[in-house]
Amino acid sequence: MQKPAAPASVDEFQERLVQIADTLPKRLRQCADFVAHNTDKIAVSTVAELAAAAGVQPSAFMRFCQLLGFTGFSDMQRLFRDSYGQRWPDYATRLENLRAAGSQSPSALLAEFVEAGRLSLERLAATVDAQALDAAVATLAAAPTIHVVGMRRAFPVAIYLSYAFEKMDIPANLHDGVGRLERRHAIRPGDVVVAISFAPYTQETIDLATYARERGNEVVAITDAVTSPLRRLGAHTLHVSEVDVGSFRALSATLSLAITLAVAVGAARQA
Repeated sequence: MQKPAAPASVDEFQERLVQIADTLPKRLRQCADFVAHNTDKIAVSTVAELAAAAGVQPSAFMRFCQLLGFTGFSDMQRLFRDSYGQRWPDYATRLENLRAAGSQSPSALLAEFVEAGRLSLERLAATVDAQALDAAVATLAAAPTIHVVGMRRAFPVAIYLSYAFEKMDIPANLHDGVGRLERRHAIRPGDVVVAISFAPYTQETIDLATYARERGNEVVAITDAVTSPLRRLGAHTLHVSEVDVGSFRALSATLSLAITLAVAVGAARQA
């Protein structure tokens, strides 16, 4: 079997990842999932560090790189260094320095979250797919009713979107699962679902989005990786990735994307 050509850009890399993700064996799928959520780490990490974080042996990570068409890890890393090297010259280094300082004071912790939020916002501004955003706004602006679903970490975003739509007199339903009540049958022809989920993905959110797509309704997905199950539904997908502080991730970039979506939809409907 002829080896595929290596992706020439990060966008091509992400498309290749989507194409092969479902066909990979367990260990290589672990590599794919980790890389999809942590593309910013490829340019600044060793193959041993990435393999350990993905929970696989370095040899498995090397096979993953070769499966994508690269000669090895260094070849893949070069793609990301060339792409991201000028985009974020200082923030990642500053964030690492903050962590290395090891201070546990509230003010130092606040500084870490501020720096993580800044990096997340810079990444969102640099990587947002303008065409996907335009398509999502047009789809939502034409919807008779917008149904919003997001559980766990995504719940504050779902609440905010529902609140913003209500204040702009846009018909919207929040599917929050309170009392384990199912309101999926309120989704009527022409309605649009906004599904928000991040790894580890919430099954209730995926189920509602799947239900809507099977009945011909459009779905706008806010998610964090090209391997997200929401993307595989054929949704209008908006990707957003948050930089973590330890194992905690704030919602700085996600909420900025949500307010952009809400205001743009409100303006489009008014027009």
